[in-house]
Amino acid sequence: MKKIEQNEQMAGALAAMGAYFLWGVMPIYWKLIKGASAGEVLAHRIIWSFVLMLIILWITRSYKQLNQDFRALFAAKKRLLIITSASIVITVNWYTFIWAVDHGHVIQASLGYYINPLVSVLLGVFFLKEKLSLWQIVSFILALIGVLIMTFQGGVFPWISLILAISFGLYGLLKKTVHLSAMTGLTIETLIITPVALIYLFFFDTTAGQTFNFTNHPGQALLLMGAGVITAIPLLLFAAGANRISLAMIGFFQYIAPTLMLILGTLLYHEPFDKEHLFSFILIWLSLILFTVSRTKWLIRVEQRLFPKKDKSIAS
Repeated sequence: MKKIEQNEQMAGALAAMGAYFLWGVMPIYWKLIKGASAGEVLAHRIIWSFVLMLIILWITRSYKQLNQDFRALFAAKKRLLIITSASIVITVNWYTFIWAVDHGHVIQASLGYYINPLVSVLLGVFFLKEKLSLWQIVSFILALIGVLIMTFQGGVFPWISLILAISFGLYGLLKKTVHLSAMTGLTIETLIITPVALIYLFFFDTTAGQTFNFTNHPGQALLLMGAGVITAIPLLLFAAGANRISLAMIGFFQYIAPTLMLILGTLLYHEPFDKEHLFSFILIWLSLILFTVSRTKWLIRVEQRLFPKKDKSIAS
């Protein structure tokens, strides 16, 4: 029995690492697509993700679950509004990421996914009334200082990083309140946005017919279709991993993706990375390390000694 559990955990860890690795090297894929605007790439990503998810659901015979979830959403208008909002938010996230890669801002994108866990916890504080420990508050302050240094010393407001972090954080918050499986959730989300993507391609993007052309540009057309594959596979791997390993392990693995993006941005794409960037990232790394270990027994004891709780049972 113990052997089976160990094998399950190993499979889960490999699946989660695979998901974050694919997310980390995804800029390479978007860089391969030439001549298409960020809007066109996004539209194809949505459409082909939807098509692929329908195929996967048919192969795995999960279409009954999709039908049940879809009916349940329409029966509860609040849940339908939430999943629609999640679809819009993840669309904003995808577009920002594709645009950032296309315009040479891979490092800013990596910063966004570094600070995303902190943003997610902050959203939990505001919307779910979760409480922060002393060390988590300190970690937020360190990350904030890092972002401010990059803003004022670098002379560029990291709006790409903040949009990516906030949009993905909101997406996670909305998904948490809907409780849909990874497969049916992604299928319904892309179903909601696919009509908009089709309208954009047929009526608003004048170059779409030239880029997605199997006669003149078969490679580019296949890459645009493949956008659905590279969207769905990491999400499915993540879902498989999350069901088998602890949240602490997932929290550790999630830094694989932005680290790979940072390496790609600096070494492969030669984006500027000066002392201000380095100092900002060091502060953010420190904040993430502190945040990750903030609930360890040793730091909890230190916090209790610094701020001992008053015994309310003692009469005044």
